[in-house]
Amino acid sequence: MDRFDYVIIGAGSAGCILTSRLSEDPDVSVCVLEAGPNDWHPYIHLPAGFIKTFHMKSINWAYQQEVGPYTNGRSIYAPRGKTLGGSSSINGHIYNRGQRMDFDTWAQMGNRGWGYADVLPYFKRLEKRVGEGDSTFRGRDGNLTVTTMDWRDPLCEAFMEGAVSLGIPRNPDYNGAKQEGVSYCQRTIDKGLRVSGSTAFLKPAMKRPNVHVHTHAHATEIIFEGKRAVGVRYTKGGRGGTPVEVRANKEVILSGGTYNSPQLLQLSGIGSPDLLNAHGIQVRHALPVGEGLQDHYAPRTVARVKDIKTINELRRGFSLWIEALKWATARRGLLSLSPTMVYCFWHSGESADSSDLQLTFTPASYKEGVQGQLEDEPGMTVASWQQRPESRGYVRIRSNDPFAPPIIQTNYLDAELDRRVIVGGMKLARNLLKSAPLSPYYAYEDFPGPNVVTDDEFLHAATERGTTTFHPGCTCRMGPADSNWAVVDDQLRVHGLEGLRVIDASVMPRMISANLNASTMMIADRASDLIRGKAPMEAARIPDAAVA
Repeated sequence: MDRFDYVIIGAGSAGCILTSRLSEDPDVSVCVLEAGPNDWHPYIHLPAGFIKTFHMKSINWAYQQEVGPYTNGRSIYAPRGKTLGGSSSINGHIYNRGQRMDFDTWAQMGNRGWGYADVLPYFKRLEKRVGEGDSTFRGRDGNLTVTTMDWRDPLCEAFMEGAVSLGIPRNPDYNGAKQEGVSYCQRTIDKGLRVSGSTAFLKPAMKRPNVHVHTHAHATEIIFEGKRAVGVRYTKGGRGGTPVEVRANKEVILSGGTYNSPQLLQLSGIGSPDLLNAHGIQVRHALPVGEGLQDHYAPRTVARVKDIKTINELRRGFSLWIEALKWATARRGLLSLSPTMVYCFWHSGESADSSDLQLTFTPASYKEGVQGQLEDEPGMTVASWQQRPESRGYVRIRSNDPFAPPIIQTNYLDAELDRRVIVGGMKLARNLLKSAPLSPYYAYEDFPGPNVVTDDEFLHAATERGTTTFHPGCTCRMGPADSNWAVVDDQLRVHGLEGLRVIDASVMPRMISANLNASTMMIADRASDLIRGKAPMEAARIPDAAVA
């Protein structure tokens, strides 16, 4: 039986950074267990390859959510990365940290050291920002390259001019002093290639002799001696493979992600006694594992385009060959793009303190009900979603079979506020597409369509076509031991147990105003100092006027 100081379950964004940081000490050994394969597939590294990896079950858990109260009878697809780099190897490349208030709220919920001034130094330590950015907020010396999209498209320019005409200012850096405004998106793409947790952090660390990465290693149970986690059981090769045990001298670190981390805890006897008893699992420790799931839910407003080419046409026939040649020779062009071109942060009218809507613009449109597949007709799309939803769902084991997918119920739009904000977002999306600067290219609104005018009609349209934005979090929430909702403390140690931490997006106590990958990386980086007993980085000094 192999023994290591640290056993990390999951080589996603968090696991990659933890491996890199912990293995800096040559006197400790680190073992990483990843259920998927190496990240060798070329579609992972080609930015436009996300369209292919979206459904590739060899590197994607390809989960399905349960039908929700406001999904019009639909089960929404929920992809998650299953390879080195995890979801950072299949996502849309976006780098978005969120607002200052997001993290200050975490601290107000009883989590010491997780306010914005505390976490900003870790965002900066990770980052290699290429392009403009105030050094108060942006890092230049980290491993994670962050660039601004260099594609200049007339439709994107017109969309941003339209936003300005509606009173939304341009903002050159939504990861800087303030998030509000409209701009080209920032992404983790460098020289035409994806920058993932694996390429930026894990691969360099794997050159060290104290790092041991096991792929095709599906964790099935955390091993305990009393209340202390001492190792992990996994199956090499997945269902029907070889059972293996590995032991941890110091800690077991669970970084499986928002769906898989609560699933493994429950399989290991940590969770709701009623749930565990129902599946014949002995209760080791009662905690609200899996409860509190949140995600961003986005209806997409689509308009038909005239008198200009969109990505729908550029990705076909001879045009695609030209784009492929651009990428092969200069790492530029259509194949070097992320799925979203422009980001916009603004108000729905339901919240006066900070922007509660995030909108994205793409000079393309997608087949109805099928994410990631472009239509034949020219189109442009605005996705709009509520930044800080109130609705919460859950992740629960379906059975005691570790290879069965978990039950994922997000309960989108269950809260009345969420329904009001989502309607406000759709109305703003319509106004943006119908703005004067876009009028030379705007043919007509395809969805939800001009006949949709009342709030109830907008809401119904949202239930018909809304989808996940792939930002699940909050299923192993960080908070005080005396709360009735927390699974881990502010050191990310599982309450009531020893030698076990959860470090991934599941520990977020509340949804943030952003995509989750940047903050997941920050969580892991700060956690690495906690694990090593290092003094935290000095809190940032932020000008009073800064409200990021």
